[in-house]
Amino acid sequence: PWVGDLAELDACDALLAAADAALGEITHLVHSASPPRREADHALAVDRRVWQQMHAVNLDAGFHLARELAKRLIAAKRPGSFLFLTSLHAGTPRNLPHYSTAKAGMAMLVKELAKTFGRYGIRVNALVPGAIAAGGFVADPALARHIPLGRLGEANDLAPMALTVLSNKLSGYVTGAAFVVDGGLSLTNWFEPPSFDE
Repeated sequence: PWVGDLAELDACDALLAAADAALGEITHLVHSASPPRREADHALAVDRRVWQQMHAVNLDAGFHLARELAKRLIAAKRPGSFLFLTSLHAGTPRNLPHYSTAKAGMAMLVKELAKTFGRYGIRVNALVPGAIAAGGFVADPALARHIPLGRLGEANDLAPMALTVLSNKLSGYVTGAAFVVDGGLSLTNWFEPPSFDE
């Protein structure tokens, strides 16, 4: 594994160099990095550093990595497939404005890149996870009552869709799309406004 802070542009370049050294030509990208969320960071509490880090890792790093890989693929006349993990909260308030706005920006970035890179055979799509208990995210089991399929998601619910969307064989005519994998959670808005008494 490569370890680094994608909030730093130099780290993004180091990741690309490490990937080149380990794998050679890179044709597929999954951008799923994001700083941890804290419920205390609502609109009246989130500080500038936390705001900037959330946007840097999600938006700035995602854009930089995708653009640099696309340049190489275009020069080599090779197709590619990029996948960004956004969030249900790209369109639904989360009481965490730094997180929701970063993910909303990523959702539009996917469309922008898909439109620009499509002529070169590079597809760009989004995966929109719901309450998936993976990647360090610990969901409240009580959330299951809001999910039509009756349970929290698992990594195994997400990975097959990710592989399908990334696959040029299975999804070769799909770009600029967002695939929701949430057990139906997006059919309701379960978040109440934050409490300011804490």
